[in-house]
Amino acid sequence: MQKKAGPLFYVFLFVFVFLVMFPFLWILLSSIKPLSELFGEEAFNWFTSHPTLKSYVSVFVNYPFLKYLWNSTVIATITTVYTVFVAAFAAYAIARLDFKGKSIILGIVLSVSMFPQIATISPIYMFVKKFELTNSYLGLIIPYTTFALPLSIWLLVTFFRKIPFDLEEAAKMDGATPLQTYFKVILPLAVPGIFTTSILVFIAAWNEFLFALTINTAENYKTVPVGIAMFQGQYTIPWGEISAATVIVTIPLVIMVLLFQRRIVSGLTSGSVKE
Repeated sequence: MQKKAGPLFYVFLFVFVFLVMFPFLWILLSSIKPLSELFGEEAFNWFTSHPTLKSYVSVFVNYPFLKYLWNSTVIATITTVYTVFVAAFAAYAIARLDFKGKSIILGIVLSVSMFPQIATISPIYMFVKKFELTNSYLGLIIPYTTFALPLSIWLLVTFFRKIPFDLEEAAKMDGATPLQTYFKVILPLAVPGIFTTSILVFIAAWNEFLFALTINTAENYKTVPVGIAMFQGQYTIPWGEISAATVIVTIPLVIMVLLFQRRIVSGLTSGSVKE
């Protein structure tokens, strides 16, 4: 019989949720404050008596924010689709096939993912500059592989290892080729893991800043994080617009996670519990 949580548990839970949500709540409340209440003593007030949506209107009227959103959506989506597609094949080979050097390959993948971006930005920039890929979608999609592909492989290897090997043996007995076994037997069972990996990769690509700042300097190819960072002028920082833009780009991610939280949890736990 399970024990019921006591009142102390709910107190700690409330405090934890409040601390986690505090930055977003503060940004949300700041985005609806008039400009006069964003500075001075009134800036520390939680609520405003004169809420306004001027900052949200200004984001779309005074800045090419829709273009930033489109650029981030295209780049993050393409990066997610192709890296997860490639990683699924690589993870399947590492997890299901017997060959020498699997541990070395996984070690190399891990070591690549541990490199700081600042250590790789110079050669990557020289590469995209050499092939004239700066200020383009492809100029960011290729560098994003350096962190998206290792992340995808590491996550998917765990999911593929969870699938019983007896299913492959049964498929072979029925005359299925390796590709048929992969697409018709293994891949459908790995959907929760693939779904979870896709969301994590999409969020990582959506939030990436350094590569986007360095490679795509043209206004038409800036992504959301870079666009928001460039809101500030020479003498002023428009905190209202920055807060409003932050809320706009965060809400879709929050909604996506809330809508698919069951699949995300299912994917994260399916590869961690042994029967």
